[in-house]
Amino acid sequence: MRETILKAIKQIEIDNDVKVLYACESGSRAWGFPSKDSDYDVRFIYVHKPEYYLSIDPIGVGKKRDVIELPINNLLDIAGWDLTKALKLYRKSNPPLMEWLHSRIVYYQAFTTIDQIKMLHSSVFTSSSCLYHYLNMTNKNFREYLKSDNVRIKKYFYVLRPLLAARWIEARDEFPPLEFHTLLEKMVPNLELKKEIEVLLERKLRGDELDIEPRINVINSFVEAELVRLTEYAKSVTKKVDDQTPQLDKIFRDTLREVW
Repeated sequence: MRETILKAIKQIEIDNDVKVLYACESGSRAWGFPSKDSDYDVRFIYVHKPEYYLSIDPIGVGKKRDVIELPINNLLDIAGWDLTKALKLYRKSNPPLMEWLHSRIVYYQAFTTIDQIKMLHSSVFTSSSCLYHYLNMTNKNFREYLKSDNVRIKKYFYVLRPLLAARWIEARDEFPPLEFHTLLEKMVPNLELKKEIEVLLERKLRGDELDIEPRINVINSFVEAELVRLTEYAKSVTKKVDDQTPQLDKIFRDTLREVW
């Protein structure tokens, strides 16, 4: 599959006259709970030639899009961001981008840009923005999928992963690991709760059909209580970081020189 992904990346470069700097896995495979039929969620960062940016219309406005998206099929979901979009979001401690950069499944990396970006991680990471992102994700999925007597059982992972990520940020004031197993091991001390989650995880990794089943009360109670507690905690987090725009501008300019 890696070869198929690499061929798609090279074709993106040809079709769009860009250079891809980085491509990684961002979905359930990166999180450590893929199903047998899970597709590959490939995300990438790319850069145009210098003259593309030197115009009266900034990139991201009108026809000058700052994203590239391929048609989704049953196997591949491939989408990427222009470097300027990525750097502006990195400045805001954007959690999805942070996850891309923390993915352990890297399909492609070229030039020094990503290494330079990662060196600024501690200077841009903002716990409050990441906390609210993960809590909003938890609340949305919990409300939509897990409040009834019978629920879509696999959705527990899409509630628990962001909730445990938020607990990690609270406990360590650092960006959480992507791998669900690590979050489960470190952030769930309750043995009964952990056992229920581990049984679900084993079923999912085994390929069992996790469809409509009775809700798991011990997990629901944990999620409801933690949502209330962590939402209150997030209100108290006021840490700010210095503006890293000059450093990010330099990375952008250095990339143009290095790549082209």
